[in-house]
Amino acid sequence: MVARVAMSAGRALAGVVVPIYLAERGFSAFALAGYVLAVALVSAVLSTLIGTTADALGRRVFLIVLPLVTAGAALAFAFGRDPVLLVVAGALGSFGRGAGAGAGAIGPYQPAESAYVTDEVAPARRNAVFGRLASASALGATVGSLLALTAPHHAHGTVPSDFRVAFVLIAAVSALAGLVALGLGERPRTPTHHRARPRFPHRSRWLLYRLWVTNTLNGAAVGMFGPFVTYWLYRRYDAGPATVGLLYAVINVVTIASTLSAAGLARRWGLVRTVSVVRIAQSVLLVPMVLAPSLWWAGAVYLVRMVIQRIGLPLRQSYALALADPDERASVAALSNLPSQVAMSVSPLLTGYLFDEVSLSLPFEIAAALQLANATTFWALFRDHPPEEERAAPAAGSLDAPGTDEEAP
Repeated sequence: MVARVAMSAGRALAGVVVPIYLAERGFSAFALAGYVLAVALVSAVLSTLIGTTADALGRRVFLIVLPLVTAGAALAFAFGRDPVLLVVAGALGSFGRGAGAGAGAIGPYQPAESAYVTDEVAPARRNAVFGRLASASALGATVGSLLALTAPHHAHGTVPSDFRVAFVLIAAVSALAGLVALGLGERPRTPTHHRARPRFPHRSRWLLYRLWVTNTLNGAAVGMFGPFVTYWLYRRYDAGPATVGLLYAVINVVTIASTLSAAGLARRWGLVRTVSVVRIAQSVLLVPMVLAPSLWWAGAVYLVRMVIQRIGLPLRQSYALALADPDERASVAALSNLPSQVAMSVSPLLTGYLFDEVSLSLPFEIAAALQLANATTFWALFRDHPPEEERAAPAAGSLDAPGTDEEAP
């Protein structure tokens, strides 16, 4: 929990300052999209390697090393000036992924972390634990957003040194996450001839193929708007880092409680149904957000959207790990997101072009349509596959047991 707070604080602060910092250094929307592409591709490679290797060698080492790599990347931003160095550091630190207020974005080590948590928690408690971790992320993101007050308050006319304190703070909290992980224990994992090396998760491939379909749609949607929320606020409403950070802090404070309600809603409605409904609501709310006439109207709609989004986030993570074979959980966590990360690396290029040449709202409207398609596809593919705890005890209060096909949301 402490490591989650620390890592999320660094990610949230990076999510505020990096897009505006790069824009102030002369990056156009299309150049920023190219940067996001590089970050997404490197993150996809790292996530895949970490996930498949963690099933063979253990999860704990990655919970220590990856935050320290992020800290080093932040120091490169603090003291470096060369654009190539910034792109390389940003790619290794995964600065540029996530979505706006973005609590929960903890980088490529998430496959190892999710598998570690699932190994240690009883199935009946899994949704609640993932919900608490998501709340820890929201708390960390609140802290990180408030730390953005150390960045310039104005949107234009900054110099690199104006952002130095913010990047040093990113390095400090990221390093703290790695140091805290030194205190974690892990059951010994005995290598065998079939687990001593990274491998494709054959026993979970039915799950993996379905997740590839839904995650590709979601990745394309998130890639079109997620990395650009801060930049969009900067362009659309002339909002500086401190203003954006304050908005994100308010959003994260309000949304802490919604992640804690996720487990209760899943028990009542069923996990697959809950995820599908909240994803539909997320897609619909993108449209009024980008059409809002002022920053604070846009912020209010964004707040409502993020309250809903935070319900689905821990449930989706919990669900994928619950259905995976225990010996393949880290691999599934990594490989299930691989098509999503590829889509996230390509779709920002379209957003960058549309921002520069067509409209600041059109990319978000396209993303809303893609996310709606993701929600309906998720329901169609997984409604007959409830997690273990629902197979044992169907959720009360619904007209049918979760996972049957008698009622669609």
